[in-house]
Amino acid sequence: MLTSDDLKQLASKGISEATFEEQLNRFKTGFPYLKIKAVATVGEGIMRLDAAEEQGCEQAWDAFLTGGGTVEKFVPASGAASRMFKNLFEFVSEGVEEPTTDFMKAFFAGIENFAFFSALDAACAKVYGKGVKALVSEGKPVEVVKCLITGEGMNYGAMPKGLLRFHKVGEEVHTPLEEHLEEGAQYATDAEKNVNIHFTVSPEHRSAFEALIAEKVPAMEQKWGVKYSVSLSEQKASTDTVAVTADNEPYRENGKLLFRPAGHGALIENLNDMNADVVFVKNIDNVVPASLREATVKYKKVIGGYLVKVQKQIKEYVTALRSGNYTIDDLRTMVQFLHDTLNVRNEQTKNLDDSELAVYLLNKFNRPIRVCGVVKNDGEPGGGPYIAYNADGTTSPQILESAQFDKSKPESLELIKSGSHFNPVDLVCYIKDVDGNKFDLKKYVDKDTGLISEKSKSGVTIKALELPGLWNGSMSDWNTVFVEVPIATFNPVKTVNDLLRPQHQG
Repeated sequence: MLTSDDLKQLASKGISEATFEEQLNRFKTGFPYLKIKAVATVGEGIMRLDAAEEQGCEQAWDAFLTGGGTVEKFVPASGAASRMFKNLFEFVSEGVEEPTTDFMKAFFAGIENFAFFSALDAACAKVYGKGVKALVSEGKPVEVVKCLITGEGMNYGAMPKGLLRFHKVGEEVHTPLEEHLEEGAQYATDAEKNVNIHFTVSPEHRSAFEALIAEKVPAMEQKWGVKYSVSLSEQKASTDTVAVTADNEPYRENGKLLFRPAGHGALIENLNDMNADVVFVKNIDNVVPASLREATVKYKKVIGGYLVKVQKQIKEYVTALRSGNYTIDDLRTMVQFLHDTLNVRNEQTKNLDDSELAVYLLNKFNRPIRVCGVVKNDGEPGGGPYIAYNADGTTSPQILESAQFDKSKPESLELIKSGSHFNPVDLVCYIKDVDGNKFDLKKYVDKDTGLISEKSKSGVTIKALELPGLWNGSMSDWNTVFVEVPIATFNPVKTVNDLLRPQHQG
């Protein structure tokens, strides 16, 4: 039973009573596992382009930009980097005099190669009166790590990845935010020399992002000969979800309902506010220094060009279907495109008459489009490309996480193991219809693809609800194309030691 105070709390967050009840019901019913038809492979759901096709896509992308097309980069950058420093927090809690794990040994062996080393050395000197080398030689490596990750020093464990010192570039040190700014100038500059970039941030870090942007943008504009428009947004309070007890009753703190951020799926609301024709989506930590960025720039243009070519073809088909100016052979060509390019299939289409088939095709074509770069699976974590069944009986490409599979079934485990590729959150999206009007992206979310997880709060086990992931269920009803891109385009920083990899050393 909701109290008057509960209703006021819901209203203040912009959450309706119906949405609240829907969330509570989800804890009771859970989420169904998805029915999977097959793993997407090259030739069966994944496009592998040859050199000539790649060049054609790059030319199509350049033509789109010079022809007045609008583009924006969308970078989820909200979370703190605490997981990146998980091993370091464990090391501090152990309080040992020297590293014992392979991870910590590698950290200290390469410590001078981190872009943040000079700042860390200065911080140690300020806090402890001695630099990094002196502290380590005296058996005080814990002090060094504390100075890096805690509020005593640099406080990296509580900062967002976007503001950390990732790369040494000559005499400069670059953060991921700066690398994304440079990337934008290299593949997302419109005909008017504008570069539009949007970062989603958490409220407590917003001012720090704003300060760094104000500091770095003028020099970046001069360097690249562009004009930046950098915008920020926060995850909307209306997308938060209620936490419940183990018995599925609302959990309260000091008498108030406890709400939690609902994962990156909540960012579909932020993406829905973008105004460009085309939006690139890429995680904040998947960046490299300029000297190693050639593959990134090339394949952003390739998938961008493939996207605009697909959109152009869809526009031609939609125009014909609306006008009625088509033949039965035209319909067959459209069905072939739906099958071979968009990988959308439905065995029932063969039973439709011409007018019914035209309506079906129009419905399937007139949707948001995304092209997803996928790389060969070499053990890195990431959502996999699959062909899944939808509620209307069609099968289509989807990016799925392992939690969406019923692991009690051997066939599901085999599907997970047999995937040849994964998606590293490398997307380019067309979010306007053929008339140039924005799609309402919230209409294309599969609400049955969320997740329920267990958390600990004040020593009590609670359950949390995550909305369908931004590039998973939130884009379930989009037209999706998988294009193979090289592993050189995927350089995430999941742990601090990833910064010691060659691709982050420049």
